[in-house]
Amino acid sequence: MAGVKNSKLKLLYLAEIFEKKTDENTYISATQLCDELQKLGIQAERKSIYKDIDVLREYGYDIIHEGTRNSGGYFLGARKFELAEIRLLSDAVQAANFISQKKTNQLVEKIESFASDKQAKVLHSQVYVDNRPKCKNEEIFYTISLLDEAITNGVKVTFTYTRRKITEEFKTATEEKSFKVSPYALIWSDDHYYVICNNEKYDNLMHLRIDRIKHVEHTTEAARHFSEVSSYKNSFDSADYASKLFNMYSGEQKPVELICRNDLLETMLDRFGDRVKVQKVDDENFLLRTNAVVSDGLSAWVLQFGGRVTVKMPKELINSVKMKAEEILKKYE
Repeated sequence: MAGVKNSKLKLLYLAEIFEKKTDENTYISATQLCDELQKLGIQAERKSIYKDIDVLREYGYDIIHEGTRNSGGYFLGARKFELAEIRLLSDAVQAANFISQKKTNQLVEKIESFASDKQAKVLHSQVYVDNRPKCKNEEIFYTISLLDEAITNGVKVTFTYTRRKITEEFKTATEEKSFKVSPYALIWSDDHYYVICNNEKYDNLMHLRIDRIKHVEHTTEAARHFSEVSSYKNSFDSADYASKLFNMYSGEQKPVELICRNDLLETMLDRFGDRVKVQKVDDENFLLRTNAVVSDGLSAWVLQFGGRVTVKMPKELINSVKMKAEEILKKYE
């Protein structure tokens, strides 16, 4: 009976062998496939292997043969992820500081499983780690799952939010605060992961870092609709919301005009998107018009460009940039 049962698993094992043991540079012959199956307790002949490969191809596996039928080898061509895509995903996880080191290692291992064993080994040896601080909140995946469920089901959630502070003894300590919110979206911005929500005590949107959230619980209360606390009516546009915020500071959205040096065009389009209006001022500068949340974050962002960016409007932003520049100057006088 065991032999019959294993024979029914033959195609599944063959598919796994192709995924793990072969790639564009690593082939496997029909005889070697028989040997691999033998290790798994499955008897197979070369003739049956050819038929099985045809079945896998018919199902959709891109199994390619190189050389002659008797002396060549097979490998899996197209995969769910190309090698460059796997590397991109792996690097993104490594760079994300809101993912703990333990979860980072687990995720990278899962991502690498989409490559062959040989490719995974090479990928792992080439992983770049810049030793940036990593989140220590091991609840984060569970938190994301619960928040996502709450958004889907349209219910409020409660949780504990932590912040660090300096004590009277000049040491760092953690303070906690309880929240009940209506969650609308999860966004990744400026190397942090946020939940966009409404605190039931106020009539606006707020965003909180997910790595600082603990002990999430669903309530039986229906979430407040986002149209009551934002300008979005039919759907919550998280991409639009993120593009208008700077360093995740809240504030009022207003028309903004910036005079920028020509060499900053790519930087501005990367930040604001291609939908902004750009107009030539002179041979060295252009005018950029957009809508953005006017906040301390925007002022600080403008200041990083020094004299290469000048705020034309609104007046509130002009005054904020001036004030911050004067504060900096005083520090160095």
